[in-house]
Amino acid sequence: MAGGGQAAVSFLTRIAKVAAGIGVAASAASTSLFTVDGGERAVIFDRLRGVLPGTESEGTHFLVPFLQKPFIFDIRTRPHSFSSTSGTKDLQMVSLTLRVLSRPDVDRLPEIFNSLGLEYDEKVLPSIGNEVLKAVVAQFNADQLLTERPHVSALVRESLTQRAREFNIVLDDVAITHLAYGPEFAQAVEKKQVAQQEAERSRFLVARAEQERRAAIVRAEGESEAARLISEATTIAGNGLIELRRIEAAKEIAGVLARSPNVSYIPAGDNGQMLLGLNAAR
Repeated sequence: MAGGGQAAVSFLTRIAKVAAGIGVAASAASTSLFTVDGGERAVIFDRLRGVLPGTESEGTHFLVPFLQKPFIFDIRTRPHSFSSTSGTKDLQMVSLTLRVLSRPDVDRLPEIFNSLGLEYDEKVLPSIGNEVLKAVVAQFNADQLLTERPHVSALVRESLTQRAREFNIVLDDVAITHLAYGPEFAQAVEKKQVAQQEAERSRFLVARAEQERRAAIVRAEGESEAARLISEATTIAGNGLIELRRIEAAKEIAGVLARSPNVSYIPAGDNGQMLLGLNAAR
């Protein structure tokens, strides 16, 4: 019985050693393998050599346990939005919201990891976005941001793409999604409209005065010409023309008076004068 017990103990000890060996081997295998999913890249940090220059693509890869450590980067395009309040060329405050689609330059991932780390986009994009927005908006008046919005967006896109390239970040799209003016701009627009209306009214008054002046000149010229013609006719025909005009005027006056029911004619004597009597209404 004693020999059988020792054999059992020995057998169990061998099984324990084998299990321990398998466990150590499995642990070593798990620590020496890592997986890179689709849309990702891995940068390897080596405790002896630092960040290795290359990157690891999708799949399962080997590394030296306890000496190397993988850092996974998401290389898919991701959206980022940030807002900025900037001053225009005519000193108006404008609030803008910018949306960018960014991704890292895959060939430069080791440099990005060394200089910025895994959160490279959150560290860089908001700061350079505000910088570019302020620089571009300052080149335009407040109203030009609306009338020339495609040109403004193109300048923002070009400038921001160049600045992001300095940090090894690729921008696939840049767009201004929101544009709002402050209350001061609304007041300035209202004052400008009132000033334009006043200017239009002033121009109208000047034009009307000019037309009246020209009409007065034409009337004066016509009266002068009529007086000249009457003078010439009087010189040629004598006072006959004046007598004719006086008779025509007297006939017109007599006709007007005859049509009035409140006028009566009373002879005044041999001198031919008449007394006009107006019947008072009762």
